[in-house]
Amino acid sequence: MNTRFLTKASVIAALYVILVALEIPFGTLAFGPIQIRIAEALVLLPLVETAAIPGVFIGCLIANLILTFTSGFGLIDIIGGSLVTLIAAFLTSKMPNKFLGILPPVVLNGIIVSLWVSYFFNVPYWPTVAAIALGELIAVGLFGNIILYIYERTIKQKFI
Repeated sequence: MNTRFLTKASVIAALYVILVALEIPFGTLAFGPIQIRIAEALVLLPLVETAAIPGVFIGCLIANLILTFTSGFGLIDIIGGSLVTLIAAFLTSKMPNKFLGILPPVVLNGIIVSLWVSYFFNVPYWPTVAAIALGELIAVGLFGNIILYIYERTIKQKFI
């Protein structure tokens, strides 16, 4: 790994943490059964930037560590949620286009993260899957495409 790669990954990780921290005043919006974690928009970046894979993973890990004091999910979310984001970012990087790139984070978060969210909030699993997948679709599909557009049009052309 070179310095440029580590710098990009670090900036993406920092952005992830900042975006999650900005949602903390809105209660469970970043971690509850109905959630739109805006920071997950960054999971679409691996389509065009490999440094985004470790970046979103480390960012998610730090954010989940911070949120554990609010959410009460503990290690399962710190480790499990972060690994889901890592796998989703990796799979997204292998997708041929941004439309298919949206699928890994939506499907994985919907199915896997809902396991502990439904348990800890004592709500039914399948409605939780639908709500988390929908929130992820909004975060990645809408905000992710905005971030991807900005990255491709400005940052990538000017600095790389």
